[in-house]
Amino acid sequence: MMRIGVLGTGNMADALATHWVRAGHEVIIGGRDPHRAELLATRTGGAKHAGLRAAAESAQEVVLAALPFGAGVEVVRDLRAALEGKVLLDCSNPVGQGFRLLTEGGPSAARQLAAAAPGAHVVKAFNLCHEDVWRMRPPVFDGRPLAVPVCGDDGTALARVRELVRDVGCEPVAGGGLDRAALLEATAALFIGLWVGEGVDAQAIAPPLAYAAGPGHQDAEGSTGAFPA
Repeated sequence: MMRIGVLGTGNMADALATHWVRAGHEVIIGGRDPHRAELLATRTGGAKHAGLRAAAESAQEVVLAALPFGAGVEVVRDLRAALEGKVLLDCSNPVGQGFRLLTEGGPSAARQLAAAAPGAHVVKAFNLCHEDVWRMRPPVFDGRPLAVPVCGDDGTALARVRELVRDVGCEPVAGGGLDRAALLEATAALFIGLWVGEGVDAQAIAPPLAYAAGPGHQDAEGSTGAFPA
């Protein structure tokens, strides 16, 4: 069992915290508005509620930053001492009007949180789906659990987040180091633009794994060939 702090009282906090309460974790909802934090804690079926600082301080292993892009850095910077040595899980999407990536040309949202709380172990995950997908029990499509890319640099932090991914009913996928969080955020901007802006099924843009390097392109050892330059 983990003791998890949740910063924020919005839809992502609601969806993920509810799963983690059901999985037996101790969850503390933290918000600027005590009434909203209390309501959300009640909806999860067993979470506690507190202010933002108390939620971060009470957490022993993981703190979820379920905060809008832009607000997160300010909150995390203010709480950096309470986040020292803990996993800071970032699920934000820096996507603006016209499905534009707001961090283009600069550090990712996850990197910005890491700079604001340098003693925390930042991990990026849970940013590629609408909150209602995360509310599903479990998110399974055509008999296959949803895969969740996870990016981070600390092995212990990654192991904890992988456990939390499985508690939601999903399968964690190694996404690389925190430097690749920018790719996850860019993927979200692309997918949201396709889904919402164009009505396109984003799954249809990628071939099955067996065809990822082209049909029949294998070397003598049976490994797939490289992508073209």
